[in-house]
Amino acid sequence: MSKFYITTPIYYPSGSPHIGHCYTTVACDAVARYKRAKGFDVLFLTGTDEHGQKIEDKATEAGLAPQAYADKIVNEFKKLWTFMNISYDRFVRTTDDYHIQTVQYVFEELYKRGYIYKSQYTGKYCKPCESFWTDSQLVNGKCPDCGRDVVETAEEAYFFKLSAFADKLQKLLESGNFLEPESRVKEMVNNFIKPGLADTCVSRTSFKWGVPVNFDEKHVVYVWIDALSNYISALGYHNDTYQDYEKFWPADVHVMAKEIVRFHSLVWPAMLMALDIPLPKKLYAHGWITMGDKKMSKSLGNVVDPFVLGERYGVDALRYEILREMPYAGDSVFVSELFLQRINTDLANNLGNLVSRTVSMVNKYFSGTLPQTRKADAIDTDLINFVKDIPAQVEEKINSMHLSDALEVIFNLISRANKYIDETMPWSLAKDENAKDRLATVLYNLLETIRISAILLEPFMPNTMPEVLHRIGANDDEKTWDSTYNFGTLHQDVTVNMGTALFPRINIEEEQKFLNPSGE
Repeated sequence: MSKFYITTPIYYPSGSPHIGHCYTTVACDAVARYKRAKGFDVLFLTGTDEHGQKIEDKATEAGLAPQAYADKIVNEFKKLWTFMNISYDRFVRTTDDYHIQTVQYVFEELYKRGYIYKSQYTGKYCKPCESFWTDSQLVNGKCPDCGRDVVETAEEAYFFKLSAFADKLQKLLESGNFLEPESRVKEMVNNFIKPGLADTCVSRTSFKWGVPVNFDEKHVVYVWIDALSNYISALGYHNDTYQDYEKFWPADVHVMAKEIVRFHSLVWPAMLMALDIPLPKKLYAHGWITMGDKKMSKSLGNVVDPFVLGERYGVDALRYEILREMPYAGDSVFVSELFLQRINTDLANNLGNLVSRTVSMVNKYFSGTLPQTRKADAIDTDLINFVKDIPAQVEEKINSMHLSDALEVIFNLISRANKYIDETMPWSLAKDENAKDRLATVLYNLLETIRISAILLEPFMPNTMPEVLHRIGANDDEKTWDSTYNFGTLHQDVTVNMGTALFPRINIEEEQKFLNPSGE
């Protein structure tokens, strides 16, 4: 069995999770579910990055010890991932003993190999982002990520010789296979490598909440060696907890938002090169979910609560919205009115109505069970040929992380099935006693198209699609991914099951008042 290892970044639990965290995790979940459906042995990793000055300060403000504060927020992340139906296999915390064991080994080994050295750090530091910046990287004198003020910092620190890997990193990035999308490659090469790749600070002495450097305990390991090592610590690299490093490494894809791509595409591969560890096969850096012209983030205070949206409109509707709206190489803007319109058009009108109409007609015209006699027509061939092309298109889109495009392809199929209803007019066929065989054929073709659509949608909408497959009477062996390539798999004398609306239509004006009570 082929293996597949996919990771989210580990999230920083300085505050409650929001919908911005959901995109990466839901995207990885959809890919992981697809790979499992294809028969891969999947390891899907997520987790939390719990050390650093910001956590230490937040804990003090809350009157808690840093570990207690982190535990509280981590529980909120886990609660959200359960709510969002995230099928992760492993959850890593940087406060876990096994992770600390790996980090201390990595730091000391890099030091022994001459890639880490002690010096003095003097420069600009953004506390909310926990990032060091040079003057040239600042935007109007402020942090280029969050736009906040930076502070002058000077302290003794250990540095990682990132500069030693500049040529190798440029060659790696320009190979065209490592980092996607291409725009991120140009950004890394032009903004960081070509101006002169600076060594990076990898320890701090100004706070204590971190992994101690085991040969110099006044220092704690600074965020990126600590955080990035999670991808191998969670597999058991130089720790005693897990034993599947040899099986799953290298990762097939690391998925992250674009603001941390420089650490993943520069620091992480350089660390691995220094340790003679194979590189991950692919990095994918997606855009931001924005509110207007700003990214959604806790530090900016402009977040949307996924619990509220999921509870009111359904988790699958929320999963669909955030995956459908995010373009491959750009940002998506969360606009509540557009979200509500998507529910009504795509989910209620197109998908929900297709399932409801088809099942209702089988129930009305054949008492719920189709006869096995059939009568084909040329128009059926047009639909069947359209359907047959869809699974391969969807696979290509998912494998290349074009998830919005994959959903567009599937909903094109759903629209084609709705058009087939208008073309064949089953309600008219039902009036002709001699057209029963033809009517049964039309309804079977619709059920079969729904079956294939539901299987292809299940990685994206795992709560609702099993119910769709139940409604159309699909058996277990008719729900496999591979069966989507065979039109006509659904048994001929299928029996359908009635049910309530999968996605009830909503009153957009009333829901806008609920979501935007201030009217802004």
